[in-house]
This record gives sequence, structure tokens and C-alpha cells, in this order.
Amino acid sequence: MPETPATSGSATSDPVTADDVAYAVRLGVTALHGADTSRWDAKAGSLEWTCWETVEHLADDLFSYAAQLGPQSPPSDTHVPFVWSRKQPGGPANVIFADRAAGPAGLLQVLEACGTLLTAVVRTTSPAVRSHHVFGLADPEGFAAMGVVETLVHLHDVTEGLGLDWEPDADLCDRVLTRLFPDAPTATPRWPTLLWATGRAELPGHPRLTSWRWYGAPAGERQR
Repeated sequence: MPETPATSGSATSDPVTADDVAYAVRLGVTALHGADTSRWDAKAGSLEWTCWETVEHLADDLFSYAAQLGPQSPPSDTHVPFVWSRKQPGGPANVIFADRAAGPAGLLQVLEACGTLLTAVVRTTSPAVRSHHVFGLADPEGFAAMGVVETLVHLHDVTEGLGLDWEPDADLCDRVLTRLFPDAPTATPRWPTLLWATGRAELPGHPRLTSWRWYGAPAGERQR
């Protein structure tokens, strides 16, 4: 997918796809390869988690979104009942953890594997399927868009902690904003707008959000 020079919203209605999940995760893994190994226990941006914990959390998000779509009859009112646990107080509650002995390369392999799971499940699940998310029922495209947003914004958190540059392309940001954030400004640069919509930045005329949500259901099924 080529990078677009666009800087503001568009009228595009192109869907978010399984390929977008794969693309976002591939960008993220590439960005994190070769990071300074001494910084993985630094705080991830504005989060209380470390960079390592945040990547584990991201992998867990991608895994859990795939899992929600996996059963023949996906749950409509709860999560698939895996056991979540925390490695330490205040850390993320996950099913997925990476073996620290495998180092950052192993952590990124876990992230890549979980991204591949979500990619495959979105690609093979009927668009008519709906499954539970804390923000309401979502379809496969909704879970794909959620997976992309989780990847883009948590890479922002992690790259801040690791001292790396990170800016995904505007087209991908625009399409997930259109799909999940119907109230977001449309005439502002797309990446800063996605950071604003997820409570991570201010926009001119738009103070930083102290609470936020997305809408994973198709537009005609949203309850707001």
C-alpha cells in the first residue's frame, strides 16, 4: 500500500480490510526492529506500562479480537472466557505474554503471530457475523479497524518510549477514523486526528480528550 500525501479527511468509503491489519502490523514490527534493547523497560509514552508490556498488550488485543470472531456462534454479550492475568500490579491483564528469554526479537514475533491470526480470521469470517466488544457489537471490518487503531496508536506509545520516529500513512488513518470515529474532525491532518481521537494529543480548536470511545458496529447499527 503506497503512502498517500493527503493531510486531511476525505469522503472515502473504502472499507478497512484484513490486508490493512497485516500492513499495520508489518509496519509496526519493522519500526521496532533494532530498537535499543536497554529501553524496553522504559515507560511507553503517556502510559503507565513499559514498552515491553505495551507490545504484549497490543499482541493480546489482536489475539482477543480474532478470538471474538472465532466461535461458530460468537458471543453477543461477553468476551470469550479466556483467563486474563497480570505479571505485576498495574500491568496489563493479558492472555498473551512473550518469553523474556527470547528478547525483543521474540516479542516482535509474538506480535506478528497475533496480527496474522486477526488477519486470517477477518479474511475468512462472513461480514454478517457480529461479536461482543466492550463498546458494542462489531462486525469483522469493525474488528479489523480496531486492530489497526490499536496497532497505530500503541506503536506511537512504544516508539516514544524507545526514542524512535513513527508516523503511519494518512490514508490508513483516514479510513479507520471514518469507520470507528464518526464524530472526529474531517478537515484536520489524519494522523494527529487519530491521536486526538484516542486521547493522546490536542488539535487546534479541539482540547485533548480525557475519555474517548469508538464505534465498531456498521454505521446503520450504531447505538450512540
